[in-house]
Amino acid sequence: MSSKSQQTDAKVSAPPLHMPNPVSIAENVVSNATEFCARKMSLEGRAAAIVRMQASDLSARAYCYYSIAEQVGSALGAMDQNVKAVYMFECEATADDLCFGDAEYTPLLHLLVWTQRKTEALNALVAMLDRALAQEFAATFGPQDLRHLLDVQIIDDVNVQERSGYGALLQSLHHRPIRVWQH
Repeated sequence: MSSKSQQTDAKVSAPPLHMPNPVSIAENVVSNATEFCARKMSLEGRAAAIVRMQASDLSARAYCYYSIAEQVGSALGAMDQNVKAVYMFECEATADDLCFGDAEYTPLLHLLVWTQRKTEALNALVAMLDRALAQEFAATFGPQDLRHLLDVQIIDDVNVQERSGYGALLQSLHHRPIRVWQH
């Protein structure tokens, strides 16, 4: 028997990089949010929830926003392992703004994202979701010129431990945010 060495050309390739499709994520999020709203308000399906949202019904808005917040939190947690928790919080107008009629309606959904460390990758994910959600939200509910839906504040462990910046909200007695997702 002769011992011949065989040479094999093996091609090694990295698995394909699968970037999330922000448009389909946004479509699913808004669709799920309107279904959630319809169930909670005992409405006859998504179309009724959409009509209520377009009429600026505060209850419909609260249910839709809560569902959107949960889904955004889940998506961010799935795409970035550093995300620990996501909270929804109210950003209220000051007493002076209310008194003098300067408080404008803004469709922004205020989220607090607690992460182990702040990264540009997370900022990019948030920006991607914000653009796609703003477009889908505007197409479904209006206003058509909506540029942003998400107001996301990112905090890290240092902010929470030192109770600095938005990290202080987690221990607030008067404005404590609602946790909508946790790792």
